[in-house]
Amino acid sequence: MFTRILIGLILVAVGFVIVWKTRKFIETFGPIAWADAKLGGGGTSLMYKTIGIILIFVGFMYATNLWTAFLEATIGAALFPKAPTE
Repeated sequence: MFTRILIGLILVAVGFVIVWKTRKFIETFGPIAWADAKLGGGGTSLMYKTIGIILIFVGFMYATNLWTAFLEATIGAALFPKAPTE
C-alpha cells in the first residue's frame, strides 16, 4: 500500500513539474512538430501541459487505488462487456 501511494505521488509530482516548467521541457527536449502542425501555434506547449495533466490524473488514481475501478467504468465496459443477467 505504501509503495502504491509513493508511486502515485511521484507521478503527480512529475506531472506538476511538467505543467509548471513547460518552457524548460521545450528547451530541453525540443518542440513537437506534430503538435505544432495539428494544434497550431503553441501546440508544443499545449501537448506538454496535457501530458502533465494526464500524469497528475493517473497518479491520483493510482495512489487512491481507483485505477481499476476507473478503467472498468470507462474502457473496460467497452472492451469487456458483461453478459446480461437474467
